[in-house]
Amino acid sequence: MFELVLLVPEAAVEPTCEALDALDALSVSVEDADACTPAEQALFGEPDMPPPKAGWNRSRVVALFTTEAVAREAAGLLTPQDFFEGAEVLGVQALPEQDWVRLTQSQFEPVEITSSFWIVPTWHEPPEAAREVIRLDPGLAFGTGTHPTTRMCLRWIARSGVAGQRVLDYGCGSGILAIGAAKFGAAQTVAVDIDPAAVESTRLNASANGVSLTCGLPDAAGLEADVRFDVVLANILATPLKVLAPLLCARVQTRGRLVLAGILSRQADELKTAYAPWVQLSVSDEEDGWILMTAIKA
Repeated sequence: MFELVLLVPEAAVEPTCEALDALDALSVSVEDADACTPAEQALFGEPDMPPPKAGWNRSRVVALFTTEAVAREAAGLLTPQDFFEGAEVLGVQALPEQDWVRLTQSQFEPVEITSSFWIVPTWHEPPEAAREVIRLDPGLAFGTGTHPTTRMCLRWIARSGVAGQRVLDYGCGSGILAIGAAKFGAAQTVAVDIDPAAVESTRLNASANGVSLTCGLPDAAGLEADVRFDVVLANILATPLKVLAPLLCARVQTRGRLVLAGILSRQADELKTAYAPWVQLSVSDEEDGWILMTAIKA
């Protein structure tokens, strides 16, 4: 692989990137050429306001090509173009060979949920302190334990206890919450999602972790209208959680527990209002601006 590196004034960035794309660049990246210098310019505006300008005064544009010849040909084609006036070709350089699989894997370390409960990628050994482990690799579906909302849900499962109970994971993603419930002794775990890829991911992850659970689409997972659960977990986002309020509350049996995540701290009152006809939500955990809300159904 070879990089073509360009120094481009603000007005020429967009047409240059479009031209590089047309010249079959594998990727094109743009960064502030004056970063970490006195000339560096921040492009962030005030909250809810547009940035002060569209781009940097000078950008470093890097295009990736398969061969040196193709990269140099692209440079030669760009140079005489009118839109390239004021721009400069800084050079073409070879990229060192990389073990991309190993490089990607190195970015994912074991995730601590509690001191004895960890999420561990398959290429890592579990930490010595780990007494309960979920093996999970990054994949197509949401939920690898790295996001605060997932960690808070798993902490709740570990600390609140689900042993011998019936648990529903609604919007299961990777299935990590359902797997966590099963590992902590749930008598029955049902995981549902509207995305077939998430359902398949949950099946595979459950098998890899040696747990048994039922998973499927919402209308095909054995969820008859009268089925109730001791615990209903939903780690989605605030807006769909508000829409789903009557459905989720209907799945919680009397004295059962509802656990909601994917909610920003500032959205707490919205969720309390949306669920008020059925349960009284309260904040039971908070991390990095995200909250976990729980309720017991009367």
